[in-house]
Order: sequence, then C-alpha cells, then structure tokens
Amino acid sequence: MEILDHWVNGAPFAGASSRTAPVYNPAEGTVSREVRLATTADVDVAVKAAQAAFPSWADTSLAKRQGVLFNFRELLNARKADVAAILTNEHGKVTSDALGEVARGLEVVEFATSIPQLMKGEYSENVSSGVDVYSLRQPLGVVGIISPFNFPAMVPLWFFPIAIAAGNTVVLKPS
Repeated sequence: MEILDHWVNGAPFAGASSRTAPVYNPAEGTVSREVRLATTADVDVAVKAAQAAFPSWADTSLAKRQGVLFNFRELLNARKADVAAILTNEHGKVTSDALGEVARGLEVVEFATSIPQLMKGEYSENVSSGVDVYSLRQPLGVVGIISPFNFPAMVPLWFFPIAIAAGNTVVLKPS
C-alpha cells in the first residue's frame, strides 16, 4: 500500500518513524493509503530545514516572492479540480463544497500577491521635538501551522501564502 511521507526541503522525507495511520475514503469506508506519522526528531528536522531556508528566503526581493505566489496561484487554479477530488476522497466533502474551499483559499493567495504594498514601513517626521518615528515590516522566521480537519485546504491557505509572501518559511502539519 502507498505510504505518504513527509515533505521536507522540497523532497519526500520518511523520517525515523515506522508508524503509519490509515487514510480512509469515507464514502467507501476503505483505506486508500497510509500516512507516515512523525517523531519529535522528524519535526525537528522539518523545523531546522525551514530555519536554514529562512535567511535566503527573507532576503529574496518582494517582487520575486510575489512572482512565486502568482505562479502558485496559477498552478492551484489549474489543478483545483484535482485538489477538490482529494478533499472528496479523503475527507468526504461533496465536490461542490471542496471546490468552494479551494476557491476561498485562492482568494487568500490572490490577496498575498499584494503583499509588497502592505509590507511598506512607515515614517513620521517630528512626532515630538526632534523625534522621528520609523516602522519596518520584516520577516520573522519559521511559521508553524497546525490545521483542523474540517477545512483541510482552506485553513492552511489562509496562513501559508501570507507567511511566505512576507518572507517567512513555513512548517505545516495538516489534518
């Protein structure tokens, strides 16, 4: 039976655990595949990979990050029926609901493409005698996302496009 491994550094990662859990097709009550469960050490590997990727991603220009998000939006839009089919097969959502979930997520991806405008800092001159005030918006580091089962595509899509657009890296633990 197919085992779904973790995804770390752009590649499948089996990790240290031999434990798996079944992935059911709720409509048929059958196991369609297994998903590998992570150990604490496996999570540490994922977080360390995200930490290692963070400096170069944070230094990537806003324009290049925006381009990545535009490309992601096009890929997700082109494959929304595939994503909806996975949601139907693994979570029991009706296709129209699954497509709606992807559409709501796409809205956030589209919003994230406007991050360059929102990432501008502020400057106020002479707010007090001889005092100027600056604010900067900068990437913070690794963002962790633990998403619920009821909206397995939409909730991660609420968070990771914004985090990535802002120059952060992400570790996602989906339902």
